[in-house]
Amino acid sequence: MASILSPLRVGDLELANRVVMAPMTRLRAGRTGTPTVLNATYYAQRASAGLIITEATDISAQATGYAGAPGIWSPEQIAGWRLVTRAVHERGGKILVQLWHTGRISHPALQPGGALPVAPSAIAPKGDAVTWTGKQPFVTPRALSIEEIPGIVEQFEQAARNAREAGFDGVEIHGANGYLIDQFLRDGANHRTDAYGGTPTNRARLLFEVVEAVIGVWGPGRVGVRVSPLGTNSSMSDSDPMRTYHVVAEGLSRLHLAFLEARVALPAGDAMLHMLRETFHGRLMLNEGMTLDAANALIASDEIDLASFARPYIGNPDLVERFSEGAPLAASDNATWYGGEAAGYTNYPTRDASVA
Repeated sequence: MASILSPLRVGDLELANRVVMAPMTRLRAGRTGTPTVLNATYYAQRASAGLIITEATDISAQATGYAGAPGIWSPEQIAGWRLVTRAVHERGGKILVQLWHTGRISHPALQPGGALPVAPSAIAPKGDAVTWTGKQPFVTPRALSIEEIPGIVEQFEQAARNAREAGFDGVEIHGANGYLIDQFLRDGANHRTDAYGGTPTNRARLLFEVVEAVIGVWGPGRVGVRVSPLGTNSSMSDSDPMRTYHVVAEGLSRLHLAFLEARVALPAGDAMLHMLRETFHGRLMLNEGMTLDAANALIASDEIDLASFARPYIGNPDLVERFSEGAPLAASDNATWYGGEAAGYTNYPTRDASVA
């Protein structure tokens, strides 16, 4: 019977186990968004994961929404990521970069020339942006013109090329958690009346165009997508998420992606998970409050193929080994989750080191 520790082929990738390190924003890439040896150490420490998906990574200067998040548009950033991929590969790991455009979850203080953030519609979310001078309330974004949308697709395509240059094993497209693609997908944020608004098919158009462009760089076997059908991050909502995400899952299935990662909390999301499993005919990964027992049960019953773990990976660089041994998990210090240097980032010991 398959378990979280069983090997699995995912698209073109042979994974040693089904434990995935989920993308987690840590805000330790400095003002230029350039990864360093510190970031390389952090990811390499966690290389026993079957697959690592990096923190969300800005595809362009326009995509930026958090002070300290990494990017992958400049030569310096590409070189920084090469440090990371080399370190992970030297430890036998596999790593994908998560490609990100934050859309309206930004602020003029983070945008080139102090411009307004862009979005499908001029609707401000509730909450605050994380800028270099502290938190500032979100502003009303500028609605993208239809003529600008091909440029967004091109940003994702170029970032995918940059990811190849940086030595990644593939990419995950961020279509979740209230960011630009998610903003297009859900009718609470997308009030457009053109070809990118209205029906679920129209609202999913940007996602499909981005995926097709990225597949053109990587091939389908090294591309995944993350979605959060029921998420409410940053004022997100949809009037009929089951209908919307049936269109999404059906369309992505036709593109033969390596995997679909769904951020769905159970048991509230049981029906959504079942629909995604029935509709998407590739590998399905589940994220949101995952535990070892829950992951094993879902894999054994063939409801999912992989599970991604976020916060457990902060304090447990050897999470796979702890799962294998049935060892207790260490807690992490939430005061050091975001920003800073090594403390709360690379200084968590493995269990062997703790015991010693």
